[in-house]
Amino acid sequence: MNRAALLVLADGRFPAGGHAHSGGAEPAVEAGRVRNAEDLAAFCRGRLHTAGLAAAALAAAAAHGHDPLALDEAADARTPSPALRAVARKLGRQLMRAARATWPSDELDALARARPRGVHQPVVLGLTARAAGLGPEDAAYCVAYEAVSGPATAVVRLLSLNPFEATAVLARLAPELDHVAGLAAAAAAGSIDELPAASAPLLDIAAEAHAARPVRLFAS
Repeated sequence: MNRAALLVLADGRFPAGGHAHSGGAEPAVEAGRVRNAEDLAAFCRGRLHTAGLAAAALAAAAAHGHDPLALDEAADARTPSPALRAVARKLGRQLMRAARATWPSDELDALARARPRGVHQPVVLGLTARAAGLGPEDAAYCVAYEAVSGPATAVVRLLSLNPFEATAVLARLAPELDHVAGLAAAAAAGSIDELPAASAPLLDIAAEAHAARPVRLFAS
């Protein structure tokens, strides 16, 4: 197994478009729910155990070999916010371009042909992990880390938060990242209907309000 490929896939410099998104952190900052490192930790923890777990399980299931089209439909069912569905598909399209250039794969090519308007990003990431020689738990780790690293990076810009403090938040969440990735990988061995469907209604509501704002720093 090419575990070093996980470093490339999880690297924030991988050209998949994630840098333009805050994972809900921008509306949380605007609403006053995230004001400092302690608030950031609480926000990231909540996101990790809800939307992060659901996304990590979808990615792990794709890496396990489940039907990506069925997983895309499952992702739709787990994403009640139209704004977040649109974001997930846009990020999926961007990741698909980068993945096909980096790890050419018949499975990725077939999925791109089947859904030219885009597939939910975690599903694409799971297939990308397969193409890179990675397993379900690797895919789950990548998505779980994205669930918290994106907001942490965004809050550094939004609040001029000390980057050392933001990095410390991520480091202290490491045991919970292990736990979520393990749950997601275990769930991937079962049926698609049994995958986690944890929700975060406030993230959904904030995403709809954020999408309607005429001026914003991040796309989501």
